[in-house]
Amino acid sequence: MSDLKNKRVITAALCGSWPTKDMNPAVPYTPEDIAREAYECWQAGAAIVHVHVRNPDGTPSTDFNLYKETVDRIRAYKDCDVCINITSSGSVDFGDEERIYPLQQLLPELASYDAGTLNWQNRTVFMNPPSFLEKLGYALQESNIKPEIEIFDAGMIYNTIYYMKKGVLKAPCHYQIVLGCAGGMTNTVENLVYLKNLLPEGSTWAACGISSGHLPIMMATIALGGHLRVGLEDNLYMDKGVLAKSNAQLVERAVKALRLNNLEPATPDEARQIYGLTRKVF
Repeated sequence: MSDLKNKRVITAALCGSWPTKDMNPAVPYTPEDIAREAYECWQAGAAIVHVHVRNPDGTPSTDFNLYKETVDRIRAYKDCDVCINITSSGSVDFGDEERIYPLQQLLPELASYDAGTLNWQNRTVFMNPPSFLEKLGYALQESNIKPEIEIFDAGMIYNTIYYMKKGVLKAPCHYQIVLGCAGGMTNTVENLVYLKNLLPEGSTWAACGISSGHLPIMMATIALGGHLRVGLEDNLYMDKGVLAKSNAQLVERAVKALRLNNLEPATPDEARQIYGLTRKVF
């Protein structure tokens, strides 16, 4: 095993389900565009790509064929060994089976596990009730997919501790702290430190801040020893009023930030070691 103490994992969250081309024309919609962005992010230093899919009009989708085409296109790039992380959310309007089926069929190395329900203020309710979380946890275990446990507030961490005791989740877990979402904890360094200190011993973790919190949370995460998530799902800008040109541009900035701190981006195989992932061979 290589020396990993100075390596940090970068995840590129490529499009999510909320940002649109009206907000930033670089947001990818089609399987071809999402796969190209994934490949370019891998070239730039990302070890993991977090995948949502969109309908042609940009609305979120759980269409299995869109997921399959996107994943197939990513895996078809020569020498690209990037780890694939497929969302289990996609949209608040989808049913349990719609959210789980693509994961069980495509067998990514990771899948998101949103550890509680979130009131998106004046938008809607992002439903993740106990019945779904238990079903998803067991389905990921059966498929040997590592949950990326997304945390938007402190109560979600306590949910996961309960589910570990119940066997729905297996330690050591990997957590993705997301700060600045509507209805979640705000993107302050104080909140990041608080949540990081609640994580069960032995866990791995990464963090990201939404929009204006992107850079402060990234810098604090580096200082606290965490891993990074960047991408157009979370942040559409390179600077105040300046739109990012691509996901890869955001990855390149994260790599520069790591190197300013005498750190290096982990390769996909190093990320597999750090997060305890099973590499899928197809």
